[in-house]
Amino acid sequence: MEIVIDKNSGYCFGVEYAIQMAEEEMNDSGTLYCLGDIVHNDMEVERLAQKGLKVIDREQLKELKDCKVLIRAHGEPPETYQLALKNNIELIDASCPVVLKLQNRVKSAYDKITEKKGQVVIYGKKGHAEVIGLTGQTNQEAIIVTEEKDLEAIDYTKPIVLFSQTTKSTKGFYYIKSLIEERIAQQGDKTLLESFDANDSICRQVSNREPQLTKFAQERDVIVFVSGKKSSNGKSLYAVCKTHNERSYFIERAEELNPDWFHPEDKIGICGATSTPMWLMENVADAIANLDFSLVE
Repeated sequence: MEIVIDKNSGYCFGVEYAIQMAEEEMNDSGTLYCLGDIVHNDMEVERLAQKGLKVIDREQLKELKDCKVLIRAHGEPPETYQLALKNNIELIDASCPVVLKLQNRVKSAYDKITEKKGQVVIYGKKGHAEVIGLTGQTNQEAIIVTEEKDLEAIDYTKPIVLFSQTTKSTKGFYYIKSLIEERIAQQGDKTLLESFDANDSICRQVSNREPQLTKFAQERDVIVFVSGKKSSNGKSLYAVCKTHNERSYFIERAEELNPDWFHPEDKIGICGATSTPMWLMENVADAIANLDFSLVE
């Protein structure tokens, strides 16, 4: 049996940076609050909780004063910073630089298109932390589009500027873009079509994983995809594996492995989402190596 961990899997820069900042802060001061799960992986959240990281929600944040709160990689809307200032909360800002740049672009686009009575549209997951931060740059006026039916909320007789959540699929973004263009064209106003501003704001460190993972999945007999069940990026990348290798399995932790999935002669590939720690994939690799195949019927 051959077991290989995909060298391109694991934390993206933004998540790695946030976790590093959290650990450094806890080494200095012990307890640290974090607004939402620092990463969509329960195993990593549990590990950091043992070090003193306490996860809070937005309602709990309103009750805090005179303490330190970590802003995770997903970024936050302006209201969070205003509340922190009011309650004397020191923010440890670990917002991903890619997300911060996108927030600035969305804010600038919103200010300009509002003058033209236009709309900001964001291709992303409703309620996702990053999307909350992005819509906060538009006074909550941005239209969130997750699937084709959501396009009904757009007024195609007005100017449109389109952005994407940084972790969405490139294929999905360009599909939504094409549908919007079709509907603008149906209005018969060439000026609106020419002014349609579609911004591919997907993080390339994330989007490049699809072709990399496609190749990796095709080269192995079995794929074990390790990810938190809350991770939208994990669900998307697992679908890539499943498409190109029918013997692909999604697990959150090593205890979920099933010996029936494997044969002693298999070439096994282990990979994960941008929120999957390398130590967890290594644990899974060790667990597979130690499976007792004598129990397999």
